[in-house]
Amino acid sequence: MTKLEELIGETTTYDKKREVETKRPKSWCKTISAFANTTGGTLIFGVADDDTIIGVRDAKADAEKISEIIKAHISPIPNFELHFYQRDSKTLITLNVDKGEETPYYYHADGTTEAYIRVGNESIPAVAMDLKRLVLRGRNSSFDSLPSSYKSSDYSFTKVRERYKIWTNKSFPEGAYLSWGIEDDDGNLTNAGALLADESPIRYSRVFCTRWNGLTKSGGLVDALDHQEYSGSVISLLSNAEAFIKVHTKTVWKKTDNSRLEFPEYVHRSYFEALVNALVHRDYLDYGSEVHVDIFDDRLEIYSPGGMFDGTKIQERNIRRIPSRRRNPVLADIFDRLGYMERSGSGFGKILDGYENAVNFQEQKEPEFYSDSTMFLVTLPNLNYSGNKSADTLCALTNRQREILEKMEV
Repeated sequence: MTKLEELIGETTTYDKKREVETKRPKSWCKTISAFANTTGGTLIFGVADDDTIIGVRDAKADAEKISEIIKAHISPIPNFELHFYQRDSKTLITLNVDKGEETPYYYHADGTTEAYIRVGNESIPAVAMDLKRLVLRGRNSSFDSLPSSYKSSDYSFTKVRERYKIWTNKSFPEGAYLSWGIEDDDGNLTNAGALLADESPIRYSRVFCTRWNGLTKSGGLVDALDHQEYSGSVISLLSNAEAFIKVHTKTVWKKTDNSRLEFPEYVHRSYFEALVNALVHRDYLDYGSEVHVDIFDDRLEIYSPGGMFDGTKIQERNIRRIPSRRRNPVLADIFDRLGYMERSGSGFGKILDGYENAVNFQEQKEPEFYSDSTMFLVTLPNLNYSGNKSADTLCALTNRQREILEKMEV
């Protein structure tokens, strides 16, 4: 049986209650709904808020009440298991709830019906967008796989064809629109196809790129040094955002006897991977938002709508051990076929590795990741920024850069 210590700490999949509150079942039933609607989890009865084990008075009777309340107030009824756990002569009840396949799972009582989702260590009410996602999951579907109202014959895909030719050195295969999920059997574009079309009809699929003046969005007399808004195919969005970053970043270099050693402000591999993730994994059900690329003096931020697909907070997890979960599997598969990403889901590792392998990397300038229920943010530090404008202008080198150059000159 799972040890209590193994449950405590996994805040997204673990919650606790002091007792089985039969008069206020919503206090813990909302957690059951949230677990079933998200990744599953374990609710432990008999643990105080400070993690003190107090046990329950009548474990058998309480377990029966728990089962009855779930069956009466959660719909559909999720798969769950009840276990008794002995600790210091006290009995705990563990309620294991599986991740549900028939989402959304609602809590209903007193004329109200609500669904909950798990975000970090909280069970929060599902808003309209959350419910749309849950309905799609309950249908074993995704936004990008759904048919749109746009006819495939009205749109062109030169960007897709050009990229496929570059990546494979082959012509785009006949029938690929259907087999790749770009169009359906009736000749309508799927949402993935609509996102990939040269003139994408999905207007909120955009990227806003800004080079800010200073360290904030109100850095001086002139807030923004440059601003561009891009629309069109997701492939165009990727290339335009990549080009914008290249234009607004510098590379320090030092000539050696046999070559030129470069010290970029930002690692291309890292920011390119972050852009791919932002476009492929963003929440396209958020109609009022878009991907943002913000360049400041000391950092590059890439924002995308929608948090982690499984409801966790990335800042609370081990970045290198996050399994691949795809909000838009059709779009992700197409980007894999075009050589932009891999099915293995190693994107976060690539971002970290790109920085750690840079010759001017410093530990305090490691990429940062943040997510909540509505957003995902990647922050990439400027590897050449020191805070001293005159020194930066003179292309001052870090200690590690100097050491590398000294070894090369020796």
